[in-house]
Amino acid sequence: MGNEEKKYTTIHYHQYLAIDKITNAQNLRSIEVGQPAHEEMLFIIVHQVYELWFKQIIHELSSVIDMFKDDKVDERNIGTATDRLNRINEIQKLLIQQIRILETMTPLDFLDFRNYLFPASGFQSMQFREIEILLGLPEQQRITYNNHHYAAVFSEEQKASLANLQASGSLFEVVEKWLERTPFIKFGDFKFLESYQLAVKNMLDKEKLAIENSQFLNEHEKEMRLAMLGNTDSYFQSVFKPEVHEALRKEGKLRFGYNATLAALLINLYRDEPILKGPFNLLTKLVEIDQNLTTWRYRHAQMVLRILGKKIGTGGSSGHDYLEDTAKKHHIFTDLHNISTLLIPRSELPILPDEVSKQLGFYFSRSGM
Repeated sequence: MGNEEKKYTTIHYHQYLAIDKITNAQNLRSIEVGQPAHEEMLFIIVHQVYELWFKQIIHELSSVIDMFKDDKVDERNIGTATDRLNRINEIQKLLIQQIRILETMTPLDFLDFRNYLFPASGFQSMQFREIEILLGLPEQQRITYNNHHYAAVFSEEQKASLANLQASGSLFEVVEKWLERTPFIKFGDFKFLESYQLAVKNMLDKEKLAIENSQFLNEHEKEMRLAMLGNTDSYFQSVFKPEVHEALRKEGKLRFGYNATLAALLINLYRDEPILKGPFNLLTKLVEIDQNLTTWRYRHAQMVLRILGKKIGTGGSSGHDYLEDTAKKHHIFTDLHNISTLLIPRSELPILPDEVSKQLGFYFSRSGM
């Protein structure tokens, strides 16, 4: 049988976008109780738009996770995944900017209808919790909601849905497994870790010598700089010694496994090699998503402080203080941020053997063809 002929249907713009449903979904509580408050319309629409964008973020995250779930990731998907992660970044920027629209409402404007919202709260956003889970925010890292589990505000059915999502694998988990399969950490005669360790030693020796011979630092300042250099040297031990890395994981200071960390480091150091540009761009988008989420949390906290001051939230939380704490502590891809501590100048980078360089540069020989 041949290909079936595509069937085309017609539909009106109004029907396709369900305009009536969308534009009639703003039910002002202030009107229902006979005390119309003009600003409540803005408040509802801003939060409804948030939820629409949350739905799109979930759509993108789910697709990227699916691409990385197999033991062998199709390299052709790296570019597509990076594009979708970049789309999430652009959406996040909109979400951050949208706070400025909400801030056109004054504190007194909000008080005109705030009492009618109890006990509704942004903490009850199911989709936002799904985003946190899909990204990979660990359970043990979450700040408790009034000393209760974050899912306490949801129905039993919603709790079960969140638990199933938690068990299905996050973006953090699939990326970690993908990094662990990076093949170039040990390639033929090239031992990445040994070469890198020697390069770090040479770099630190040069920095130490520059401090000791400086004519612009007094003895106290030299001692301070050398002490700081010692702290940096200590941090490198997390990649030089697997046992140090594992100890930091148990303390909750690191999350990636040892091999995944080495792979992320190699990708960042040799990002200019053609075959590593795609993986580097993807890791960069993950860092940006984490940064944007932190920025959004912080701006949200500042907006609440401006409009509510130190009042408790309508959901019973500590309001601003809770939101500010999540901005400080609810980071997901901290390991990728930490890679910057481990980077060394290009001038100190170990030179790749020709065979490795060819492999990383899409080199193909025509001999024997």
